[in-house]
Amino acid sequence: MLLFLVGYAGCGKSSLGKRLARRLGKRYVDTDKLVERSEGAMVADIFYYQGEEYFRNAERGVLEQLIEEAFDGIVATGGGLATWQDNIERMNDVGVTIYLRRSPANIMSRLSDYGREKRPMFRGKSDAELLDFMTQHMALREPYYAKSHLTLECDGISDDDAVEKIVNYINR
Repeated sequence: MLLFLVGYAGCGKSSLGKRLARRLGKRYVDTDKLVERSEGAMVADIFYYQGEEYFRNAERGVLEQLIEEAFDGIVATGGGLATWQDNIERMNDVGVTIYLRRSPANIMSRLSDYGREKRPMFRGKSDAELLDFMTQHMALREPYYAKSHLTLECDGISDDDAVEKIVNYINR
C-alpha cells in the first residue's frame, strides 16, 4: 500500500503520518526529508539558493523514486508537491491520496514558534499577516488537494480520531 498525505504546510501530514505508520505497522517517509538528504541541504536553503523550480523537480524525483521502488507505507508530502505539474494525478494513479484539510486558524494554533520559523513562507509575518497569507495561498492550492481520493476535515477532531478515520477508509 502506498498512501500519500497531502495538504497545506502545518496541517499535520508528518505527525499524522508517523502515527498512522505505527498503527498500520508500515514504513513512514517525509518527502521534504528525502529531498534534504538527496540534496544535502535544508528545504529553505534549496528554495533560497536554487529556486522553487529546482526544488519542485527534486521533489518530483523523490516521488518517482518511491514509486519505482514500490514503497510500501505512508508518505507525508511537502505542502506544494500535490500542486506541481501532474503530481497529484501521478500519486492518485499509484496509491491512495488523503487530503488533510484544516482551516488557516486551526493550522496557526498548531504551529510552534519553530514551526513558523522553519517555513520560509511563514517567517516574519504577524499573526494577522500570516492568517491572511494562508487564507489566500490555501485557496490557490485547494483545487489540487481536492483531487485526492479522500478529503478529511481535521478541524475539531483529535489526531487519534483522524488516524482512525484514515484506517477505516483504507480498510473499506
